[in-house]
Amino acid sequence: MKVHANNIQMNHELTGNKDAAVVMLSHALGSGISMWDPQMEVLGSRYRVLRYDTRGHGGTDAPANAYTMELLGDDAVRLMDALDIEKVHWVGLSMGGMVGQSIALNHSDRLLSLALCDTAAIVPEEAQTLWQERIEAVRAQGMQALVESTLERWFTPGYRSGDHPEVELIRRVFLATPVAGFVGCSEAIRKLAYLDRLSEITTPTLIVVGEDDPGTPVAASEAMHKRIPDSRLVVLPSAAHLSNIEQARAFNQTLMDFLLEQKSSVR
Repeated sequence: MKVHANNIQMNHELTGNKDAAVVMLSHALGSGISMWDPQMEVLGSRYRVLRYDTRGHGGTDAPANAYTMELLGDDAVRLMDALDIEKVHWVGLSMGGMVGQSIALNHSDRLLSLALCDTAAIVPEEAQTLWQERIEAVRAQGMQALVESTLERWFTPGYRSGDHPEVELIRRVFLATPVAGFVGCSEAIRKLAYLDRLSEITTPTLIVVGEDDPGTPVAASEAMHKRIPDSRLVVLPSAAHLSNIEQARAFNQTLMDFLLEQKSSVR
């Protein structure tokens, strides 16, 4: 379904237990709401689940300009407003975790809890060239230019070579991502600089990372864990960047254990 929020049309799906608190799922760059398929059954049995396509992705509008992480955070909050949802348990992976940090720092009153998965709080100066190269590559050649290297970062070699239809699904979604949206969100990511502000976060926080994640490695999660008061860090073995897919059972158990500890209100 689509609603108008923050001056764009936003694609979303709201399912699950209508009488429960809302868990809001935010996906990685170049992905979409289907990335969360492995979590839907377990979450939907206990919670109302809101997943959405970030600005520039899937069925959500893709304006052709540079975005900011604050804009992406505002998008999510305005979507909540449009759906009359006061507070959510936020679960964000990669870019979705960065958006979650923006909300925790700028709209903390809208969060019941915060799960930061396979993400980071800062993009260092030495990585700027890499992001510029990615932007130039997709502008010149389309999403095809980055799909193989992205899948290599997102899944371990053993998982990619196995019989896992999820890998092909992620490939298709990545290739279907609008170039304007990928570039806009890439510009937001490359300016990420929340690390020195993380001590301001008071929302109950879970940090999850795949042991073999090369893009947002364990060290990045440890840096966040060190700075966010009373946060919990869980490292999932045998998982790369999309740990929610590659180690879905362990990811789901970790997430549900955390969520069930939180005091939740319906709205």
